[in-house]
Amino acid sequence: MAIDNSWYKELVVYQVWCRSFKDGNGDGQGDLLGVLEKLDYIKSIGANAIWFSPIYPSPNADWGYDISDYKDIHPDFGDLDLFKKIVDEAHKRDMKIIMDLVVNHTSSEHYWFKESMKSKDNPYHNYYIWKDGKGGDSKGGKNPPNNWLSIFEGGAWEYNEQLDQFYMHAFAKGQPDLNMDNPKVREEVKDIMRFWLDMGVDGFREDVITFISKDPDFPNGFPIPIACGIEHYNKGPNLMKYLKEFREDVVNHYDCFLVAESPMTNSKDALKFTSGKDKVFDMMINFDHMNADCFMTDTVHLPFSLKRFKKALSSWQENLYGKAWNALYIENHDHPRVISRYGSEKYRKESGKALAVAAYMMSGTPYIYQGQEIGMVNNHLKSLDEFKDVVTFNNEKVFKKFGVPRFIYLKIANLTSRENARTPVQWDDSENAGFTTGTPWFGVNKNYKNINVKDAESDPDSILNFYRELFKVRQNNKIFIYGKYKEYFHKNKKVYCYEMKYEGQKALVVVSFSEKNIKFKAPRGFKLDKDNVILKNYKDIEIDGNDTLTLRPYEAVVFLYK
Repeated sequence: MAIDNSWYKELVVYQVWCRSFKDGNGDGQGDLLGVLEKLDYIKSIGANAIWFSPIYPSPNADWGYDISDYKDIHPDFGDLDLFKKIVDEAHKRDMKIIMDLVVNHTSSEHYWFKESMKSKDNPYHNYYIWKDGKGGDSKGGKNPPNNWLSIFEGGAWEYNEQLDQFYMHAFAKGQPDLNMDNPKVREEVKDIMRFWLDMGVDGFREDVITFISKDPDFPNGFPIPIACGIEHYNKGPNLMKYLKEFREDVVNHYDCFLVAESPMTNSKDALKFTSGKDKVFDMMINFDHMNADCFMTDTVHLPFSLKRFKKALSSWQENLYGKAWNALYIENHDHPRVISRYGSEKYRKESGKALAVAAYMMSGTPYIYQGQEIGMVNNHLKSLDEFKDVVTFNNEKVFKKFGVPRFIYLKIANLTSRENARTPVQWDDSENAGFTTGTPWFGVNKNYKNINVKDAESDPDSILNFYRELFKVRQNNKIFIYGKYKEYFHKNKKVYCYEMKYEGQKALVVVSFSEKNIKFKAPRGFKLDKDNVILKNYKDIEIDGNDTLTLRPYEAVVFLYK
């Protein structure tokens, strides 16, 4: 019988992308010493859990999401003893620790893959997806098994001359996909999970976990420029079987929780994974609301649509309520900074707070990403040579095929690259933003003199202090954790308004997404009174006698009715 792990519903999770968080030893790389130093800071925001993006040994083809050893710590970050100390110190502070579990693929430097390349008879060969060329003839590497393209780097099949076979990689060439159909691979995954859970880790965020089952026929995919063939491995034929196996054999025996990253999964799909006694995940990180200014991928940029944003959030709130649980987020390591996307750099403070209210006053578990709490914004690099990410370089090749010149692509990358989220955290206004005493591995955003933790700590009106206030409001008023959601004025292109209801209480959340003043009339049944205001991002609010609110640029107000 599964252990009751419902404590995850009252978590506030802070995501650490370690290389850019805080350097504790002066080598220019963020590390676990830096995390240890900042545990009390993280807790002060209102977070009671830390999710570590991968901190395992890796050659960094995808900055840690290509793992070469699942049971150790990357020497850039520290070692297992230091990690154990962080687990212990976090637990002393009543904080949970969540690891990133990346088992769709490994690094090409992993022992298993190196062995798999030695011969077709090697016991590790079947740990990966090795295939002969189409029709049984590789034609010297020019005839892959099908037309699939990777998400990150060219074709999805890489040729090995010695074996005269291709291995599959849905992502970068240095990230060969594991063959989850092999029972030995699934046992390895279980062993990895037990290793970290036995150390005291409290759960996992499972990376692209819905990609682990492939169509065994490996048919050609629909011809699109990136990720052709994804329809044949997204939520594949044996996915639920394997996920149930992991849950029953490992997870149900520990007091832990699982959150799944789930690209191309809508709210109704999510119920299959996260509801009922046989659920395989506790919640899913979806992408629907992160497509409000793009088409399928951040790189194909469109104007921000509040209607799309609201529709996505409403769908997950309405379809999951009472059946499953939501993960609430607006930033992570895979997306540009949200103020630059959905808010306004001109109204950075106001829009940073407004976005927090819009996202986190509804039912679910909040996730915040390092630097989000101080309102960090996109970087603006002067040359493509300053970028670091395989995705940026692959997208450049794709745009080049369509005749987009390099200087135009630079503008696109500065606007849409996930590297915007990977600049070092800005701790103070000293050299390198207080991130390191050495040379930072990646350029610090030049606005660090004005946007940093030290300044935010001393400013009562800062985004940081607003986040602290917001999470106290959530903690003290369970309506904002467990309440039932109802959206109003869904066609309104400038205002997001929703109601929460729980145990006889009601709340009204009103958020402007405009740079201009707006007259807002309350929904029927709600009386706007300053005495009912529990959270706001301006010092005072303007209400007239007709329950009408004058919303200033990116103003957010939360009313609570007891």
